[in-house]
Amino acid sequence: MSAATTLSWFARHELKLAWREWLAMMTGGRRGRKRAAAIGLVAFAALMHLPAYAVIGRFANLQPPLDKTSLIVLTSTILLAWALMLSQAIESVTRVFYARADLDLIMSSPAKLTNIFSVRIAAIAVMVTGMALLFSTPFVDVLVLNGGARWLAGFGVVVVIGSSAAAFAIAITILLFRLIGPARTRLIAQILAAIIGAGFVIALQIAAILSYGTLSRFAVLTSDAAAAFVPDADSLIWWPARAALGDIQPLLFLLSASLVLLGCVMAIFSPRFADTAIVASAQAITSRRGSRALAFRGGSRQQALRRKEFLLLKRDPWLISQTLMQLLYLVPPALLLWRSFSDSSAAIVLITPVVVMAAGQLSGGLAWLTISGEDAADLVATAPLSPSAVLRAKIEVVLIVIGAIFAPLIVALALASPLQAAVTACGVTIGAASATAIQLWFRVQARRSQFRRRQTSSRLATFAEAFSSIGWAATSALALSLPAGAAVSGLITAAIVAATWKLSPRRG
Repeated sequence: MSAATTLSWFARHELKLAWREWLAMMTGGRRGRKRAAAIGLVAFAALMHLPAYAVIGRFANLQPPLDKTSLIVLTSTILLAWALMLSQAIESVTRVFYARADLDLIMSSPAKLTNIFSVRIAAIAVMVTGMALLFSTPFVDVLVLNGGARWLAGFGVVVVIGSSAAAFAIAITILLFRLIGPARTRLIAQILAAIIGAGFVIALQIAAILSYGTLSRFAVLTSDAAAAFVPDADSLIWWPARAALGDIQPLLFLLSASLVLLGCVMAIFSPRFADTAIVASAQAITSRRGSRALAFRGGSRQQALRRKEFLLLKRDPWLISQTLMQLLYLVPPALLLWRSFSDSSAAIVLITPVVVMAAGQLSGGLAWLTISGEDAADLVATAPLSPSAVLRAKIEVVLIVIGAIFAPLIVALALASPLQAAVTACGVTIGAASATAIQLWFRVQARRSQFRRRQTSSRLATFAEAFSSIGWAATSALALSLPAGAAVSGLITAAIVAATWKLSPRRG
């Protein structure tokens, strides 16, 4: 078998693994759900055109040359998309290092390892770019339908975003391995992914709060100060925006630069990719086998079970990127709250729905990990505790974590507005309880490593959890401004939760 044939076979192998992983995430590993997943994906893509039209439909008629404000908004949108793709790419690269179990097969193959891992790096770039194209298609469609075929160049910009984000993610992850070692890289990479994904939006919101007393990031992007600070319209900084508008020269330059960057990363890091993956795999095995013995702790059986759940949550590296981003989005409301002590701004009301929404989403993830994501289900079943006592201890862990996270913010809010603090506390409690109850009603036997595709266990539970969080957030906000509307919203949300219980397989 020639070298070219070997590499083409390995490229197909990598793409097949990526396809299987994505399909497992969409179907939960059940073959009978492929058709339902395809129909759901088509429906999701069709529905995404509605928010896409609401967000960027008004920009479809932009014509070059653009003024500075339009250039700032369009360039910032592209930068935000790149940051989100970089965050996802870092998580994907880290998952390849720690989750793949094919190193023995690869190392025993007669093919040159540098070439094989170059193909793996290229496969990562293809996966990241494919995901970017998937989520950007509704937005580009809206621009093309309303502004003409010149917006098709947006797909080229998306390719630039995906390939360059993959190149940076690979370089960052391998450098972290070299600088801090594999034991810390797994955690630090997840934290870095969350910070990158949320950092740009949070930075703009913080600037808007400090300058204008609002959470709207467009207040900063469209301000005269931003227009005075940025360079002239002929600067290279605006080339991504010009490329998205259909300017061929910047588009070709950016495509070439991103591919050259990816090629340089492949040439530089492919020889190190094998060593890095081997060390990561060895570290994962060592961490499972070489855990040090701890002194026996006294206490009740439920206390022991709660300590076990707290310890597992603390050790879960994949949970970091899923929850830290939600917590980071609480920073702007906290800053707005702090600013309200010296400025009686009405924008403080926006804190309540943000906090309630975050509490509901975080509770759902934590509830799945504690209730459904049990790697030692047989061991827990043999414990001298009744099933109801085990579930009670797991639910207590979720509520304790939620209380520890949101209690300081509610206490600070009480100093500024006791009524709003009381409403927020009620919203957080009800939202967290509803999300936890939904996960309890639809609990399944699963491993904690399946957290990324937990939504495939029940589509009904996924949508019910989302609508519940949104509904209680809206109810809390209306309770401060329109009590009659809050009553209607609360009844609708309660009806959704009740209908979910009625349709759940464990309502008994």
